[in-house]
This record gives sequence, structure tokens and C-alpha cells, in this order.
Amino acid sequence: MKIDGSCHCGFIAFEAEADPQKSAICHCTDCQTLSGTAFRTMIVVPSKDFKLLSGSPKTYVKTGDSGRKRAQTFCPKCGSPLYATGAGDDTKFFNIRLGTVRQRAQLPPKVQFWCRSALPWLPELDAAKRDTQ
Repeated sequence: MKIDGSCHCGFIAFEAEADPQKSAICHCTDCQTLSGTAFRTMIVVPSKDFKLLSGSPKTYVKTGDSGRKRAQTFCPKCGSPLYATGAGDDTKFFNIRLGTVRQRAQLPPKVQFWCRSALPWLPELDAAKRDTQ
């Protein structure tokens, strides 16, 4: 499925070819902090299927609890989180933030990750199966 999107102010625009089955929710504490909410939604696309159309995002590299370095990108003008990918040579996939995708209503999350960090007051999200983490 062809998707496209942008940051809040429109400075950054992108397009990608995405598999709707690759939409997900992440409950890790980094995603909670970086999103400013209880979890983050994303669509995972191979880097070869992602194209930046305009603007140049800023990048912040964070080492996760797993020890992996993740490049978190955001708009330098409005601060909208855009996507995360591996740092350095580890850029096989882009985790595009679903809120920046114009077709987000057509991409309900299929799976939830890092569920051991899920906040206990969240309701069950029946549409997305939970992993065992």
C-alpha cells in the first residue's frame, strides 16, 4: 500500500510502500517518554521503500534497554516525531510514526510489543495481538 505523510508544520514530507500487516503498538518506556503518552503507534517499512520528499529531519540517537542504538528523527521546525531506525549501518527498516501518515485510519495496529511495560490502566486493545514480552 502506498502511504504518504508529513510533520505537523509540513516542512518534512515522505512517502513509502507499506504492508498494512506491519502496523504496531510499542509499549516500551522509551516510546512512552518520546511520544509523551502511554504508547506509540507505527508502521514498519523496509528502508528501500521509504522516500523523503522534502525537508531534512533532525536525529537523536538513543541506546535502548536492549543495548541497540536507535536513531529517532523529528522535524527541526515543529518537533513532530517522524520515524526511528537503526543507527549507523543498521538502517534496514523505518518505524514510521503512524500519526504522521495520511492513511493512518486505514492502518489499525496488528501487534503490540514490549507489553511488560504497558501501563496497567490501559484498556485491552483487542485488534492487536500482544507479544509475550
